[in-house]
Amino acid sequence: MTYSLEGKRVFVAGHRGMVGAALVRRLASESCEILTAPRERVDLTRADEVGAWFRAERPQAVFLAAAKVGGILANATYPVDFLRDNLLIATHVIDAAYRTGTEKLLNLGSSCIYPKFAPQPIAEAALLTGPLEPTNEWYALAKIAGIKLAQAYRRQYGCDFISAMPTNLYGTGDNYDPETSHVLPALIRKAHEAKAKGADSMTIWGSGTPRREFLHVDDAADACIHLMKAYSEDEHINIGSGEDLPILDLARLVAEVVGFGGRIEHDPTKPDGTPRKLMNSEKLKRLGWRARISLRDGIASAYRDFLQGDVRGR
Repeated sequence: MTYSLEGKRVFVAGHRGMVGAALVRRLASESCEILTAPRERVDLTRADEVGAWFRAERPQAVFLAAAKVGGILANATYPVDFLRDNLLIATHVIDAAYRTGTEKLLNLGSSCIYPKFAPQPIAEAALLTGPLEPTNEWYALAKIAGIKLAQAYRRQYGCDFISAMPTNLYGTGDNYDPETSHVLPALIRKAHEAKAKGADSMTIWGSGTPRREFLHVDDAADACIHLMKAYSEDEHINIGSGEDLPILDLARLVAEVVGFGGRIEHDPTKPDGTPRKLMNSEKLKRLGWRARISLRDGIASAYRDFLQGDVRGR
């Protein structure tokens, strides 16, 4: 089974976000017409605006990358926003795609959908087998609902709607705001500022022992294109690099790339989050896809973006 994007009208929902922008860059080589819907024109949390846009533009393929995202602090501060907005975005885009005859839709989720203590590496079947990590449960619940909604349209109406679950992403266009960023961009900013100040140390949250997997956003976009062409099943599918490392080792790698030679200290009053989160991406590997960008090279590229100011949260 192969779905061709050539000559198709392809809508990237969330094109200004990190993942959406990477999808737009990657789709440029697919000989397709790329459609976008700026927020000032279409509010994806409003059914009337989404429906009108789909009826006017009639996209044949949809990448649903739009979402309200943030780290632990943002999730704890704005639980309503994370749950409500992400539920509305998924509901309106998926329903409009069905009602206007979209040929194929890929819904992007997140690895935080899995239980806090899921067996490692986390297989797709682990979904809904245990309690979620409390620090991001609002976002996770909305993403789980999006997966199930895509499945429901597939089962009830025969829609070729699929869902993909990327691991922790970073790279071009990342958010470096100290209050809303994820761990890797937060570490890049901390290391850079410590170096600039000539500080003796930089502080990381928690114990540094939790293990995390990271994937460059350009690799994630490439995987999504691959899945759009080669995958059509009811079950969601993981997108990961297949390797993880402790946060402390990540901090040391970031410090090395940035050029900060001071101590790395811990703030035990801050939460660790999930102890480990490594995705089982064997299904994707069997479809012939592998990550290409190493973590060190990816961090170096991200730091160059940071220095050039092509980032959010500066």
